[in-house]
Amino acid sequence: MKAIVFGYACHATTLSINQWSGDYPGFTQIALEEKHPDAVAMFFQGCGADQNPLPRRTVELCRGYGRQLADAVEAVLAGRLQPLPPRLQTAFEFVELPYGEHPTEEGLKTLAEKNNYQGRWAQRILNTLYQGVRLPASYAEFPVQVWRLGDGQLWISLGGEAVGDCALALKQAYGASTWVNGYTNDVMSYIPSSRLLKEGGYEAGGALPVGCRRILGARTSKPASRRRWSDW
Repeated sequence: MKAIVFGYACHATTLSINQWSGDYPGFTQIALEEKHPDAVAMFFQGCGADQNPLPRRTVELCRGYGRQLADAVEAVLAGRLQPLPPRLQTAFEFVELPYGEHPTEEGLKTLAEKNNYQGRWAQRILNTLYQGVRLPASYAEFPVQVWRLGDGQLWISLGGEAVGDCALALKQAYGASTWVNGYTNDVMSYIPSSRLLKEGGYEAGGALPVGCRRILGARTSKPASRRRWSDW
């Protein structure tokens, strides 16, 4: 065994942002590599943008979550593994994601009166509008990357902080064996589903004022050629 690749759909935020750590995936890697010293354990972040480890904020909890995940990986390794033919096909496509309604100028002025990050971002957007710059109607280049491993195993990688509904929809479309991860090639903001947008909350827009600079600076260039994800 040379490598163990595993994933989980949950923020790696057991510990505080002020602590330097691989969080629970790091403890999982340690546990797996201790048992398989000749292998490298590698983690991929699933679409868990709307999932947090709870309870959290202690190293003991973090280590415990890491061991639980390592036990789950070991259970798979101890079972019957499915060999894959040594073939790799790849595809990549930029998808345009339209924004919702833009805030009104009056709404931005009201927000700009607040002495907080929302007020500062509202004022920056107003300054942009006063300069005659139109706000983009969409995020032009949301990256979607697909690997086909062997004959049927798909690995779909999405940009941004994709929520669990994204992975569930893709697995329903392409089969339960499909792997889906986020945070790949670009991280522009949370990518909520329609359900989460209706529910509201942090992932459905509460966090977006922090990401306004990235949204306002969305790229518009397109690559000369690419294989389309829809070709699958």
